[in-house]
Amino acid sequence: MKNIRNFCIIAHIDHGKSTLADRLLDYTGSVTDREKQNQLLDNMDLERERGITIKSHAIQMDYNQNGEDYILNLIDTPGHVDFSYEVSRSIAACEGALLIVDAAQSIQAQTISNLYLALENDLEIIPILNKVDLPSANPEEVTDDIVDLLGCKPEEVIHASGKTGFGVDHILTAIIDRIPAPEGDPDAPLQALIFDSVYNSYRGIETYFRILNGEIKKGQRIKFMATNNEYFADEVGTLKLNQVVKKSVKTGDVGYLITGIKTAKEVKVGDTITDAQNPTTETIDGFEDVKPMVFAGIYPVDTEDYEELRYSMEKLQLNDASLVFVPESSAALGYGFRCGFLGMLHMEIIQERLEREFNMTVITTVPNVSYHAYTKKNPEEILLLNNPTDLPDPSRLERVEEPYIKASIITKSDFVGQVMSLCIEKRGEITNQTYLTTERVELTFDMPLAEIVFDFYDRLKTVSKGYASFDYNPIGMKPSKLVRVDILLNGQPVDALSALLHADNAFTIGKKIVEKLKQLIPRQQFDIPIQAAIGAKIIARETTKALRKDVTAKCYGGDISRKRKLLEKQKKGKKRMRQVGNVEIPQEAFMAVLKLND
Repeated sequence: MKNIRNFCIIAHIDHGKSTLADRLLDYTGSVTDREKQNQLLDNMDLERERGITIKSHAIQMDYNQNGEDYILNLIDTPGHVDFSYEVSRSIAACEGALLIVDAAQSIQAQTISNLYLALENDLEIIPILNKVDLPSANPEEVTDDIVDLLGCKPEEVIHASGKTGFGVDHILTAIIDRIPAPEGDPDAPLQALIFDSVYNSYRGIETYFRILNGEIKKGQRIKFMATNNEYFADEVGTLKLNQVVKKSVKTGDVGYLITGIKTAKEVKVGDTITDAQNPTTETIDGFEDVKPMVFAGIYPVDTEDYEELRYSMEKLQLNDASLVFVPESSAALGYGFRCGFLGMLHMEIIQERLEREFNMTVITTVPNVSYHAYTKKNPEEILLLNNPTDLPDPSRLERVEEPYIKASIITKSDFVGQVMSLCIEKRGEITNQTYLTTERVELTFDMPLAEIVFDFYDRLKTVSKGYASFDYNPIGMKPSKLVRVDILLNGQPVDALSALLHADNAFTIGKKIVEKLKQLIPRQQFDIPIQAAIGAKIIARETTKALRKDVTAKCYGGDISRKRKLLEKQKKGKKRMRQVGNVEIPQEAFMAVLKLND
């Protein structure tokens, strides 16, 4: 046990976590030449295509130093703010963390937020300066930044390059020397923490765990404490590039378990595994429940696929514990689910994974955030609004509160003006401005979460020419003046397009939505009025004109009255059609509402 080291890699997006993990695997000889590839641990096609890590990946390496064999359990983590939950779970299974900082970009917002996560869990931090071989690298200055941030000595910062493999030997030595060995009692009853799980269609659910006390043996009868269900450990082992089957996994180690569980609800991330005969009395403090930021409805294209979509979502939830969903129905789209995501990228990834891994084509409604409403009748009782259609009648409404976040933006001092005006446009209030160096500024804003959901991040990158990093955490609810904007097609409200907007922006956004829909909804044989309304008041209207079928084509020559008769007949038919006409809405129309600024 004293020769085990558990550590994870944390950093901002694109600071080279996965590349450095590749070099560590090469150096320790954990992969053969045949298996080598870039971003080796990213095993989803989606991760490779986009060049981002979505899931945390655990792998075990063997390393010999001064004649002693060590077992190193590495967990590579994502860098994007939407996947910070993955990072918090990985940190709980470790004793130390490699904090990687890009030598050209210095410390960014996500570096700081992940560092705080690690410090809360009392991890030993090893600072690493990556990409020192770049021509634009500035190692001396960035080292000073790291020393200021961590309060360590400059010589403790390891210089390395994920591309060339420079400095990897120093990193491994530092891991063994600085990170403490796991503590735990090998003779105590079994106590293991589940930090991840994945669905395998042949073997059921694979559970990844970290043992705190005791050991787990093959064939042992075990119990999951959250559900009180008992199972047999059919197979246990450790995680190398491929799973390695073992007779038992001991204290302090990280491994996997197969029990033949088929239903996704039985495994909860953060649960404690213990022995069924000799159970432990205390459960491990798992992870805090995830707080979704953005809500959207996901519906199957064909209503018959509803059950299948449910199975797919449950399997996906195993692998991505930050996904939350409840059943809901809509008049326009039938039965589906209300899903909670951590951000827009997370939503996009889930949609993509449903299509790729489970062949489910889905319709996603306009994302929104969750609000609190209070009625005049019960001013103390909170009504949770995840859907704009749930908003009570304005005459009964006392007030509506919306979630606010504390946004921390780090940028170059040249762009402070543009970033500020963007945040003020999004109803943000500046609370703090700190100069980290003469060149870099940290701005802190209080902003409504609803404003940053759609295009804030993209626009922030645009105004700062890519030099701004953004991180946020929720700070609670504040009262706000919100109205519900309904979209009516042919006089019928479409509930999937309704949105809760701030009263000041409602007119302009309502007008934009209507104009956008006019371009997207295909023309029919009758006029389609597209209207935006607040209550009974119409605030914007566009009309998609009718296509006219040429009914007079078969009349050549002859008297005009023959043509007139046909046109009159068409007119009557049109009228009838308009009364019963139904409009088909393409999928693009639901998502178009997000891209209003294009």
